[in-house]
Amino acid sequence: MALNIIRELPHPSELKKAHPLSQELINIKAERDSEVKKIFAGESDKFLLVIGPCSADSEEPVLDYITRLRGLQEKVKDKIFMIPRIYTGKPRTTGDGYKGMLHQPDPAAMPDLKSGIIAVRHLHMRALAETGFSCADEMLYPENYSYLDDLLSYIAIGARSVENQQHRLVSSGVDIPVGMKNPTGGDISVMMNSITAAQHPHAFIYRGCEVRSDGNPYAHAILRGYVNDRGQSFPNYHFEDLNRLAQTYAEKGLMNPALIVDTNHSNSGKQYLEQTRIAKEILHSMRHSEDVKKLVKGLMIESYIEDGSQKIGENVYGRSITDPCLGWEKTERLVLDIAEAL
Repeated sequence: MALNIIRELPHPSELKKAHPLSQELINIKAERDSEVKKIFAGESDKFLLVIGPCSADSEEPVLDYITRLRGLQEKVKDKIFMIPRIYTGKPRTTGDGYKGMLHQPDPAAMPDLKSGIIAVRHLHMRALAETGFSCADEMLYPENYSYLDDLLSYIAIGARSVENQQHRLVSSGVDIPVGMKNPTGGDISVMMNSITAAQHPHAFIYRGCEVRSDGNPYAHAILRGYVNDRGQSFPNYHFEDLNRLAQTYAEKGLMNPALIVDTNHSNSGKQYLEQTRIAKEILHSMRHSEDVKKLVKGLMIESYIEDGSQKIGENVYGRSITDPCLGWEKTERLVLDIAEAL
């Protein structure tokens, strides 16, 4: 019963030196960061889609998917701004099971976190270099953000992490938008407190250093549904939920009131095909209230090449090994429908 040190991991500065970005890629990310911030600040009316696999489990199908997304982005670029999901850490409710590429670059092999941090950086770099997409990841471990801070344009704080002090404080020092999910139990006040903390400056310990943050004015809400004390899923994407959150934001007086709605997880009851209907209902709600329209900046959609999910070892190309996702044909149709409705 002890913590056993396996090896020391490279410092983020070492990894960046070994795997550096070109000036061209630095400039591409900076341009994308600027456009995303304009969306959250209300200076752009483009609709944001944070879209992609539940977890990035294999490099080639993920890059294949993102390459397809690049072509789709060109068709809707006047109305929609896409940030692909490359989620390399997978939170687990009980702690058991596949924890993402960071832990297991090969899902069928034993955990290897040194290889994992290299694989994660390599995947995000390839996405940026080959498609021009700077992507989103979940901040599962705050101390690991430094391995990717020069690559990401969006970060999500998960439902199990949103009340954690370290996640909140590190988010206050991040220079890109950070989405705070409501906790699994659905208490909106927890999410709002997390946004408040992230928008304020703080002094804290990070990676062995005393640091001070400036506060992140682009910290915002993500509604993902919730689970009651009997384990039943309930949505919080309906008009009354969106309107109530708009009112709560007004009472709190936070900067840049904004919401991304997660169309899967407890909002869909993990019935992934419901994402299409849920997305369209949210657009309908936006048409019926100026406050809701102003608040909702976009959607989070779980999508991959093949419909559904599979067990590790089944090896169906482009099918999720975690939560089930919309397949490519349904994804393409949904994105085009969203663009038409905006």
